[in-house]
Amino acid sequence: MGLSTETKKEDVSIEKDSNNQTKELSEKEHEELTKKRYMEISDKKRSQIFINVNISCIAGIMLQTALTTALPPIIKDFNISVNTGQWLTSGFSLAMSIMIPLTSFLITRFRTRRLFLSAIGLFLTGLTIALFSVNFYMMLVGRVIQAFGSGLLSSMAQVIILTIYPPERRGSAMGWYGLSVGAAPVIAPTIAGILADSVGWRMIFVVSIAIMAITLIYTLFVFTDCLPNKKVKFDAFSFILSALTFGGITLAVGNFGTYDFVSYQVLMVLIIGLVASVIFVYRQLHAKSPFLDISVLKHKSLAIAAMTTIAIQLIIMGSAVIFPLYFQQVKGCSATISGLAVLPGSLSLAIISPFAGKIYDKMGIKVLFLFAGIFSTLSNLVLYFITINTNIWVVAAINIVRCISLGVLTMPVITWGMSRIPASKTTDGSATINSFRIVSGAIGTALFVSVMTTVTNFVKDTKKEPQLYGINFVFLCMAILSFIILLFGIFGCDSKFTLKSKEEKSKKIPMEEKINENDENISKEEELNEVEVIVDNKKSQPLN
Repeated sequence: MGLSTETKKEDVSIEKDSNNQTKELSEKEHEELTKKRYMEISDKKRSQIFINVNISCIAGIMLQTALTTALPPIIKDFNISVNTGQWLTSGFSLAMSIMIPLTSFLITRFRTRRLFLSAIGLFLTGLTIALFSVNFYMMLVGRVIQAFGSGLLSSMAQVIILTIYPPERRGSAMGWYGLSVGAAPVIAPTIAGILADSVGWRMIFVVSIAIMAITLIYTLFVFTDCLPNKKVKFDAFSFILSALTFGGITLAVGNFGTYDFVSYQVLMVLIIGLVASVIFVYRQLHAKSPFLDISVLKHKSLAIAAMTTIAIQLIIMGSAVIFPLYFQQVKGCSATISGLAVLPGSLSLAIISPFAGKIYDKMGIKVLFLFAGIFSTLSNLVLYFITINTNIWVVAAINIVRCISLGVLTMPVITWGMSRIPASKTTDGSATINSFRIVSGAIGTALFVSVMTTVTNFVKDTKKEPQLYGINFVFLCMAILSFIILLFGIFGCDSKFTLKSKEEKSKKIPMEEKINENDENISKEEELNEVEVIVDNKKSQPLN
């Protein structure tokens, strides 16, 4: 049965007492209302919301990378330098790193439908400003507003999907979501380049506005308040600290490729970010109502999921820079050949996601950890031995194996980690992991370029192809990171490496046996499993 009009209008964080006065729900009541809201959403409504969320996120994420190929004509039209023009892409990432920690508060405080519409409206506003921009600064303002909308949409997407789907379907749902958001940044530069060359770069924003306008209309008809809310106070000081932390570190790492490490653009900004991070962490751990509850990382599964996500992002984003350097500067290939050689791996990274989700639903996370760790380690070790004479398509084939091994774990590990924390902490867990993902992605690019440059300079007087040795060493570092992922799977994952039978799936531990004085730590997955048991038992009882 779908949600009624009355249910839509009712604030899920508030109920009426005997005197018809509103009161804030307790933690336990909050969890019960989460289960109730999930049970009320029909399969049809669930699918409509999922499609809506996916389309919105695809448009948002495409704009994150679309301008990489459209920068030259924009730089020419606005008569700016290349370094200045790069701010249209780096500024987008910087704004997202500031916005995402805020999403935990926003999702908790405001109704889902209203907040989702606001995010779309924010994104549309940024697109419109960019479309009609007459100078660089107007364009930059539009890009920053787009990033705020995109960051809110992507954070809401994960929380919504993990809330509206039952445990046995979350892996598949997140897998399809992973395909959408994984393929979007890969094909976006190509589409943007075609549009920029044929009808001009402004058409990129026209197409995006059309997509988001359709999404806005669709949202008005199908979206419902599917997430519980509660009244929380906005901690402005914590928000400033989070902006300095995530924004400062992201900015410092981004500047590292342009400025010296000891410059104020890098070292000073990095120090500010690190100092702010210490104060931020201390404040969140000791606050009664934290702005971003990072204590969720005390849950072993989420902590491992966060560290695995960081390792994967370091490898993926580092590879995005290292492979073009190998193909173009070491082997002397054209940019077109370089792009074609990398494209199959990038596509396989996205395409494998739905299949990985289904495997996770049926077999658990351990098998994916082992597969990812073993094949990613081996493929990176093979790349450690490539030479200037290695055929580019052999390297491309190895990269496909490498990307598949990473792709099978990218979304399932987030699903696994998030499913093992209390339902009321889902927004904090999502915001925390997404913040780590953005910062680690920026660090991965700068880190591995720095490693390559250091090794290159160290052997340049003794080796004929010093840059090749630097690239080889980078792949060795990636192999070590992959081996760490394997260790997480062996020692940090308690999921059994067995295929779940229907009988095993139907065996649920009664919730009464789990409830103790710390019952707020019962995970969302366990709660919903208990709901399924009740429903199954009702169905199995004979009619009188």
